[in-house]
Amino acid sequence: MSITMTEAQLDSAIAARPYEKVTKEGMEAKIAKVDYMVLPNSTVTVCSITMKNGYSVRGESACVDPRNYNMEIGQNIAYKDAFSKLWALEGYLLAEKRAA
Repeated sequence: MSITMTEAQLDSAIAARPYEKVTKEGMEAKIAKVDYMVLPNSTVTVCSITMKNGYSVRGESACVDPRNYNMEIGQNIAYKDAFSKLWALEGYLLAEKRAA
């Protein structure tokens, strides 16, 4: 059986858990800057998120049909792709902290 939650429901359910955890807000607070670039002659958008400690992750988006390309949509999708990579990194940092 599959249970489907909206993003808001999932965020609320996670926030209700009483123990130390990685949170979206906590990760966002560690972001120093976000940069975007569209690859020349393409519909590929790259997002680079640089954390306050200098480490960076990248995400991307691509549109198959150039007539559908929209910079704002491309940036949003590329950002979500890059941000999703932070979860595992922050989870590892929390596990290391807890093990010490």
